[in-house]
Amino acid sequence: MLYSQKGTLMAVPCDNYLCFWRDRKQMGRLSFSVIDVDEDKVIYGLSKKTNDKVQSKDIPSVSKKYYELANRKSGGVIPFFIVSKDYDESTKDFELFIGGLLENEALETLIIPKGLYGKVTIKPKMGFLWGLSIGQAKRAFYMDWLPTSGYIALNMEYEWHTENSTGKNAQIDILFSIKKHSN
Repeated sequence: MLYSQKGTLMAVPCDNYLCFWRDRKQMGRLSFSVIDVDEDKVIYGLSKKTNDKVQSKDIPSVSKKYYELANRKSGGVIPFFIVSKDYDESTKDFELFIGGLLENEALETLIIPKGLYGKVTIKPKMGFLWGLSIGQAKRAFYMDWLPTSGYIALNMEYEWHTENSTGKNAQIDILFSIKKHSN
């Protein structure tokens, strides 16, 4: 691991790249809560099988196709969902679904099930840091919060983009499907 002079920025090898993120003290600033969603959400969009290596390219391309089929300009659908599910630890493959609440016959349907979710809100200081902040939040959830929470993950998570996701003080909620750990 490489550290900056101040000891706050780490670089570690990951999938033939160097990945940077704040150290664990910075990750500790993320506040996770458990919420109980009492009804299913039906969303309409597009799905694609992807993996850890190419998801950063797949998200913009699937988003672009979604907006074209929904007859909206990019960013013109709120709320907007980016769902990851059915993650395979051995291959790093998963199902990506991008969509919103606009019904359209040209789009696929996905049901986000009611139930318990671990929730974190991220607020990157600069717009180009969204991907970094999302990755940091997901690592903090799986590596720090989940092991000591009394819950287990159910292999589905989603970004929930709302009116609060645009503008000067933008933020995104990330929700992780969980259930109480049965000892």
